[in-house]
Amino acid sequence: MFLFPDKLILLKGAGDLGTGVAWRLHKAGFPVLITELAQPLVVRRTVAFASAVYEGQVTVEGVTARRAKSFQQARAWLGDGVISVLVDPETRAREEFAPSVLIDAVMAKRNTGTRLTDAPLVIALGPGFTPNVDCHAVVETNRGHYLGRVWWDRPAEPNTDTPGEIGGKRGERVLRAPQAGQVTSVRTIGDAVTQGETIAFVDGARVVAPFDGILRGLVHNGLSVKAGAKIGDVDARANREACLTISDKALAVGGGVLEAVLAWMNRRVNQEA
Repeated sequence: MFLFPDKLILLKGAGDLGTGVAWRLHKAGFPVLITELAQPLVVRRTVAFASAVYEGQVTVEGVTARRAKSFQQARAWLGDGVISVLVDPETRAREEFAPSVLIDAVMAKRNTGTRLTDAPLVIALGPGFTPNVDCHAVVETNRGHYLGRVWWDRPAEPNTDTPGEIGGKRGERVLRAPQAGQVTSVRTIGDAVTQGETIAFVDGARVVAPFDGILRGLVHNGLSVKAGAKIGDVDARANREACLTISDKALAVGGGVLEAVLAWMNRRVNQEA
């Protein structure tokens, strides 16, 4: 079923970037196991394997991920060629499965517990990690000339705290919770919205579209969030398909991770020759 059945990859976090990584690795022939939070704060739910936590199963561009209820079930599904998603905030799966590669795709902009010794190859996405200190390689996630580059000897570029430009919009495209509370959705990802239109409520407080566009992302209905949390994303481009497919950024980052894994495997082969 897999080209590299003995090279299990454990991925921590499967938002849109993590999903791009998992999708590319799966398509290249690697078995992928994902660990997630009990209530992942994922915005681009239609293109995130983390949505399997809520939905039980999600398919993104032909690749299916299922929420496994146990390590045993996850192992069985991996044998069937399905990506397994475990609710495992402490990443206990690391000891249970002893992966060849561990990838930190939490995107917290800081290290939340990943160690250099977690696997023979440890890869981290974006800022907050240092190669040869808490991981072996870092993949650049900042949009620009170096997006998707693999760094073996330096950290990724610092966090800019500014969302990347999409359709001519930056920070204004991000929807944030006006107060702490429970999110109640009014519109659905992929819907066309107009400026000032209500997209959701957070405990009664309106969240409105900042401009005309397409609703690109929105957190799961009923999720409890903190004030100021990112809960949605509006795309000024009139292209609904862009809301339902893996982004160019996620694919670029996924390509960088695939390069890092294959380069590591190639070095091991040469060392054993």
